[in-house]
Amino acid sequence: MDDDITGVTEAALHTARALVLHDLSACGAASADVVSVVEDAVAGRRWWVREWPDGAAYAPGLVAQDVQEALEERGTRWPPCPRHHGTGDDHQLYIEPELGPDPVWVCEKDAVAVAPLGELDPAR
Repeated sequence: MDDDITGVTEAALHTARALVLHDLSACGAASADVVSVVEDAVAGRRWWVREWPDGAAYAPGLVAQDVQEALEERGTRWPPCPRHHGTGDDHQLYIEPELGPDPVWVCEKDAVAVAPLGELDPAR
């Protein structure tokens, strides 16, 4: 494999890992077993980014979605929407765009961007 492609792939995946881990930590959800979920998601996307290096900018949003889906399968809703958390209308945020660069967490109930991926506020 070309060294340039490998470098782009690994940089995109390291960025994805860091952004998702930040948001998990901000929500108090970065336990060891959840970090393993992140590692599995990153490993699962490695092939995808190698096959489509031009899509490397999409890796962070895809990894976040993969982690979110894996946690949902375990019965965990992450990340909680800070706009409605504790109001009896608890729901999670979703990544938009589903496939694109510069992913943001969105409250679908209000159709409002809450924060870019990697920038959830732990104080909220």
